[in-house]
Amino acid sequence: MEQAKEACLRLLAVRARSRAELAQRLSAKGFAAEVIERSLDRLAEVGLVDDAEFARQWVRQRHSFSGKGRQALAQELRRKGVAPEEATAALDDITVDDEHERATELVRRKLRTLPADLDREKAIRRLVGMLARRGYGHSVAYTVVKAEWEASRGDTDLGEPDAPLG
Repeated sequence: MEQAKEACLRLLAVRARSRAELAQRLSAKGFAAEVIERSLDRLAEVGLVDDAEFARQWVRQRHSFSGKGRQALAQELRRKGVAPEEATAALDDITVDDEHERATELVRRKLRTLPADLDREKAIRRLVGMLARRGYGHSVAYTVVKAEWEASRGDTDLGEPDAPLG
């Protein structure tokens, strides 16, 4: 059991991890399921393994630094084995305004790198697609792109959100 705890501590020294991630890594190293459970229970007792805190940290960092939206973050937390109720609580820390603000920053940054002569519809598709790949919903993506396109290019004829862009 001591070796399993040491292995966990080495993994946690690199970055925070979910209980499921640690269990998977220990299992891959050949530790028995009973030893893994006891080790993780002990680390949880002393506060070193806490999926709720892990989820909050993960969401905060990935939203702030990687620009991920709620949908992408929810998927990442599922892959990391975080329980749905803990993931939901962590995702609730990101407000609609936070998501809108971060999407706006991403679009502004991308707009600076788009060629000035790029076709409007192609640019809009690229920008909405970029936000979609980062986990932002269509309505947030389109609203932000429309507002930022108008502000930067002075073009107000973008059509309806559900209108085909191609």
